[in-house]
Amino acid sequence: MKLLTQNEQKTLAATKAVDTLVEKGLIHSGMKIGLGTGSTAIPAVKRLSEYIADGRLREIKAVVTSFQTQNACADWGIDVYTLNDRAIGGQLELAIDGADEVDPECNLIKGGGAALLREKIVEYNAARLVIVADSSKAVSDMGTRFALPVEIIGEAFAPVKTALQDLGASVTLREGVRKCGPVITDNGNWIVDCLWKTPVNPAQMEDEINRITGVVENGFFTKNKPAVFIAKADGTVEIRNL
Repeated sequence: MKLLTQNEQKTLAATKAVDTLVEKGLIHSGMKIGLGTGSTAIPAVKRLSEYIADGRLREIKAVVTSFQTQNACADWGIDVYTLNDRAIGGQLELAIDGADEVDPECNLIKGGGAALLREKIVEYNAARLVIVADSSKAVSDMGTRFALPVEIIGEAFAPVKTALQDLGASVTLREGVRKCGPVITDNGNWIVDCLWKTPVNPAQMEDEINRITGVVENGFFTKNKPAVFIAKADGTVEIRNL
């Protein structure tokens, strides 16, 4: 049996999630939907656009989490709004996105693409969150493998770094690729990446990090427990918490 590549798993998870949500009536015409960012979220956006293009879904109002997703929606004919638009009213019925890690309690690490602030704003204001992922993203615990992204005010880098180190983290400023200096987020901020020597409690650490002056937001997502679709190399999809 031919095993699926990681990219094939991402497409499978995204397609299975959108198809299942449509079949169950959890995505339907007229919905207000948040659309995430990254290599697994974009196939979900593409699949959603196919339902819109052939008329099976109508009047979908999308709120996006990055310029990447905004551009994809423009290319594929999905109407984009903001949370502040009257048609949205600050609340979404559903959001769909990828994740960098998912633990057994459906806690998440997100922000590998530096879009974590807008992702959290959208996804914490959605009645239902759905995550799509390949099998490499399923982990037993958090903090020691994928570095936690923390979005910070650039001028506060030094004190924020010290405060994060006091929480036991090793802290690395994320540098840009093909530019000198730090990565700049869509919101004009910097990203630092944090690793611990031993696993941490995601819910506790989400709150502790956000109490640091100069931190804008961090990549632990623990407060809106998602349904999760995890595609595996053998072509099966594990569904959690639907």
